[in-house]
Amino acid sequence: MELSKYIACICEGSAEQAIVELLLNNDKLIFTYDDLLDGEVIRSRSAKNFEERYLRKGFTEKITVLRILDSRRENFCLSKAYAPKINVINIITAPEIEMLVIFNENKYTEYKKSNMKPSEFCKAVMGYHNIKSIEFIRKYFYNTDFLVSAIREYKRMSAIHRREYTLCDLLK
Repeated sequence: MELSKYIACICEGSAEQAIVELLLNNDKLIFTYDDLLDGEVIRSRSAKNFEERYLRKGFTEKITVLRILDSRRENFCLSKAYAPKINVINIITAPEIEMLVIFNENKYTEYKKSNMKPSEFCKAVMGYHNIKSIEFIRKYFYNTDFLVSAIREYKRMSAIHRREYTLCDLLK
């Protein structure tokens, strides 16, 4: 994966944002806050809103947009004026971000046998009810080495589609 000088990291939800910020704060990613547009992780699903807020600043070089989301079907359609200047890379967290907690606690086999969605399993079996909140993620993965390990295990055990990127691809 090749990144431009300028990077926009757009997270779909609060859990994804918390994970990226934890990794950035602990120097675990292949980019830093200094590489990011406005030095921050962005929460915007709309390509139009992204264009209006960030792209009207007259960038002379290409921009890489890293979209961290759990849907393979969501489109990010930039206007024709910006499309040639932007390289959009989708980082897929499917099926759900809760899988990181399942892998961290070595519950994958039990989860597979349960026939539950990851979110249901985390609530019913593990007792975690607010798992997608920023507070939960920050507290649960206070040791980012556990988070990195869970991300790597998630990629190892997942069926990754061809030419698809995961959080693991953003790790140093």
